[in-house]
Amino acid sequence: MPQTIDELQQRLAGADYIASRGLATAAFLALRMGRPLLLEGEAGTGKTEIAKVLAATLGRPLIRLQCYEGLDLASAVYEWNYPRQMIEIRLAEATGKATREQLAADIFDERFLIRRPLLQALEGDPAAPPVLLIDELDRTDEPFEAYLLEVLSDFQVSIPELGTIKAATPPVVILTSNRTREIHDAVKRRCLYHWVDYPDAARELEIVRRKAPGAAERLSREIVGFVQSLRGQDLFKLPGVAETLDWIRALTTLDTLELSPAIINDTLGTLLKYQDDIIKMQGTEAAKLLAEVNMRLAGG
Repeated sequence: MPQTIDELQQRLAGADYIASRGLATAAFLALRMGRPLLLEGEAGTGKTEIAKVLAATLGRPLIRLQCYEGLDLASAVYEWNYPRQMIEIRLAEATGKATREQLAADIFDERFLIRRPLLQALEGDPAAPPVLLIDELDRTDEPFEAYLLEVLSDFQVSIPELGTIKAATPPVVILTSNRTREIHDAVKRRCLYHWVDYPDAARELEIVRRKAPGAAERLSREIVGFVQSLRGQDLFKLPGVAETLDWIRALTTLDTLELSPAIINDTLGTLLKYQDDIIKMQGTEAAKLLAEVNMRLAGG
């Protein structure tokens, strides 16, 4: 376990995750205080990735619960293995070795329990509890958020047939949200909170250098400058760091050494994900932004 914020930031950088000081501080406090950490921000800003990197740097297993509309307990927490239970019932009836009461108790034994991500995380190794990633919580329904309150506050779940199962050592919990809707205040109160913003140019350039070391230096600088300028435009969906990395990998695959209006027009689909945004930026707008970027690079 890292002893200082600087140490945590260095560990993350060692795994090619360039965290801001604010994010490193929030993660450090979550680790030291044993509190869940809620990360909100635009898609592609590295919220999910930090959970993966934390698990790797801490030497802990990563357990991921991918959220979606309609997510229920059977998919998130547990369910009973009904086919196995039915076989047990049929065998008991055939042999006549069990009373109805005994059979009812036997079929709700833990050997028939299918553990889903939340229960797996709570039953993890006490000496090295896992990192539990609850990803894109904003995609779920409010009733599921309400169920999470017990997990986030007491690190336990209640199973009617078995009772309460509580973590011997709480897992490291990271929740993410792209803020397609507001997360309930009751969930936020149980978590530390950090807004993950787009990186500034210097940090994004460092990320690009780490993640795409084979790219030409001029191309890396041009791409970061162009993407930073794009984020100042009135677009439906601004590109995140994930799109920046997709773009530079695409351009490197095409053996591109520097940007040109033509190559930008041909590859905008790796950077922008909505046709209206692509149409808006193609042609003269892209050429104008590139010219501004090159002027800044020449002057800097």
